[in-house]
Amino acid sequence: MDVETTNPSMWLSFPHVVVGTLSSFLFGYHLGVVNEPLESISLDLGFTGNTLAEGLVVSTCLGGALIGSLFSGWIADGVGRRRAFQLCALPMIIGASTSATTKTLAGMLIGRFLVGTGMGIGPSAVALYVTEVSPASVRGTYGSFIQIATCLGLMVALFIGIPVKEIAGWWRICFWVSTIPAGFLVVAMMFCAESPHWLYKQGRIAEAEAEFERLLGGSHVKYAMVELAKLDRGDDADTVKLSELFYGRHFRVVYIGSTLFALQQLSGINAVFYFSSSVFKSAGVPSDVANAFIGVANLSGSIIAMLLMDKLGRKMLLLWSFFGMAISMLVQVAAANTFVSGSASLYLSVGGMLMFVLTFALGAGPVPSLLLPEIFPSRIRAKAMAICMSVHWVINFFLGLLFLRLLEQLGPQLLYSMFASVCMMAVVFVKKNVIETKGKSLQEIEVALLPQE
Repeated sequence: MDVETTNPSMWLSFPHVVVGTLSSFLFGYHLGVVNEPLESISLDLGFTGNTLAEGLVVSTCLGGALIGSLFSGWIADGVGRRRAFQLCALPMIIGASTSATTKTLAGMLIGRFLVGTGMGIGPSAVALYVTEVSPASVRGTYGSFIQIATCLGLMVALFIGIPVKEIAGWWRICFWVSTIPAGFLVVAMMFCAESPHWLYKQGRIAEAEAEFERLLGGSHVKYAMVELAKLDRGDDADTVKLSELFYGRHFRVVYIGSTLFALQQLSGINAVFYFSSSVFKSAGVPSDVANAFIGVANLSGSIIAMLLMDKLGRKMLLLWSFFGMAISMLVQVAAANTFVSGSASLYLSVGGMLMFVLTFALGAGPVPSLLLPEIFPSRIRAKAMAICMSVHWVINFFLGLLFLRLLEQLGPQLLYSMFASVCMMAVVFVKKNVIETKGKSLQEIEVALLPQE
């Protein structure tokens, strides 16, 4: 048992994690892909000036994602983590091709909906996979890859969208491009390791050992298997009922998980992503410059988070991140104040928004999707992730739908103050409920959180 004194090499699991995070890259890409081309799409498909139709092109995707995420847990448990990635990429390929070739609004919406279902399956699959194949010592770092890949996807989508105003029909290319990484994901997953946790739950012990050897190196296999066996108290993989997640001993972790995602969304982050360009426009900043700024703020935050995740720990990053977001929102409230002069209010609103995105990317962005698969016991992990992701999508959908209406009705000061207070509530919630998971094996975390029978 003395082998465990050294940590397994992180490079063995690295390629598997990178392939997995391709799904996050696709996720980010499809979030951002209609941002720039929306005008020319509405021109070509003949719904110019119809704000409802434009809203639908953006939000049908989110509707699809909700449906995908509801089933994601059952898919990941039923066919395994690798197959789940392939099932996430397929609707993305079909949907993107449909959108790229369509002549009608209906075709565009069908394509967006299909892409959405893939986007719903992806986040749960990648969060489970990265958590289950990474060595404990670098799990936080690898978890941050998810956020970084999503950022890069968003930035690539905005970048590819630049020629859209000059070249007729360029938006079709924007959709076609996304099929390349999706196709690569389907093929590359065939060569990646399956999650040993999933194989073990299926009773395929020898295969789980072989995968551990690929991921951790031979000397660590024995220890990893002993750890897995500790938790297998005759839990059958197929006995997780939905009711179990909502009351009984698992309720607390599911409650912590869904509340974290709810607070993450209610902090107003996606409203900021969806509508940043209009906020910048009113401040006189061109939208492509604005998007570049936001992308850079998001990416630099994510990279800093990656470096700190296994040093400071998840809880510290969450606390400071939400606190920073609250301050940033208050800066924007100050910017909307009538007593502040023109140029000062301009700097404050742009600065506040960039600071908000940066502090979000430091913790509130990457931590929940890493922390949740860590705190969920292995037998409920996939299904509990599915429930929390669904909470995330429902709130995301309604915020996207209602944000501009709320801004008109309530005015920026009240709305931003509400966002700020949500961030402060999140600080209190994290302080009280979240445990630190850095450097612990998944088994240690599970033992710490569950009341033992």
